[in-house]
Amino acid sequence: MSQRGTIALIGGTGIVGRHIAGEAVKHGYSVRMLVRNPQKINEQNSSINILEGNVESRDIIKTLLKDCQAVINTFGQPPKAVPLYSNVTKQILEIMSELQINRYIGVTGGSLTLRNDKKSLLNKAGAKLFQTVYTEMLQDKKKEADLLFQTKELDWTLVRLPFVKEREKAAAVKVNAADMPGLTIGNKDIARFLVSQLEGERYIHQAPFISN
Repeated sequence: MSQRGTIALIGGTGIVGRHIAGEAVKHGYSVRMLVRNPQKINEQNSSINILEGNVESRDIIKTLLKDCQAVINTFGQPPKAVPLYSNVTKQILEIMSELQINRYIGVTGGSLTLRNDKKSLLNKAGAKLFQTVYTEMLQDKKKEADLLFQTKELDWTLVRLPFVKEREKAAAVKVNAADMPGLTIGNKDIARFLVSQLEGERYIHQAPFISN
């Protein structure tokens, strides 16, 4: 274990997740990453431990989280798949409580609309379109968010994202509590922001929007 502890990472082979492990290691963390297909992992680092398994397995999640200090969840599915987000997050939170792990950071889409949002007309229209096309997924994402807002005993942050782009060059990250501040964000910028929140307190029990 590194000096700063071990992070459990779910979704570590996705467009965002694959950059999180390296970013966390760079900041002095060890990472235990859950993957369905280890062949997708190219990075070799003694501070990154790969656990093969299915995110729906309670035993696998418990093994992943054991002795970790925080969880970053970037689990993703194809848009038309039967959504599992709320069930996966519910199970993670239950095991975190059981193992006395306090910090949880998750991601979701900017089309998710919550009670205190003040979205622009353009962003409202975009959110409405997504809700129409991906009704079942957005309903489950809302269920996931409701679950987090009902969880007071853990320090959670749910980060809402715009369209994610593959970008090599770093850019500044804009953060807004009530509306999406831009249309896109680089995947590496997301990774940097998520890792920066591991010890940050500003967005605890909040669901901020971020963009470039």
